[in-house]
Amino acid sequence: MQAVKNGDTVKVHYHGRLTNGTTFDSSEGRQPLEFKVGAGMVIKGFDNGVLDMKPGDKKTVHIPVVEAYGPKNEELIMDFPKANLPEDLKPEIGMELQMSNPQGNVFPVKVVAVKDEFITLDANHALAGEDLVFDIELVEIV
Repeated sequence: MQAVKNGDTVKVHYHGRLTNGTTFDSSEGRQPLEFKVGAGMVIKGFDNGVLDMKPGDKKTVHIPVVEAYGPKNEELIMDFPKANLPEDLKPEIGMELQMSNPQGNVFPVKVVAVKDEFITLDANHALAGEDLVFDIELVEIV
């Protein structure tokens, strides 16, 4: 039976969680995730985790921060003047917003603090700074 190698397109079911056991994503109830191994379509640790698997194989992969979404970047945490917000927006901690940079690229940010004159926004990926654990089942090598 053929084993997964770089360049293969595969279909997998997965259950992703933090090291404390909190689930952040799962393919349960959905179609398997399809991606080309080694093409950068998924995080490096997930790519590496499916190598050498055969259809029907199941395994648990522990992915360190550097092979996941990287460490939190403090430069992506910024204060934003409340005066520049739409009048009808009442910011709350945990609220997700979208911003755009001067080039017009839109990116998500999360409100992490609300002060009198400013709100603090975090543009890091929600899983930045986290080690991840995935239960992976290889469904098919396409």
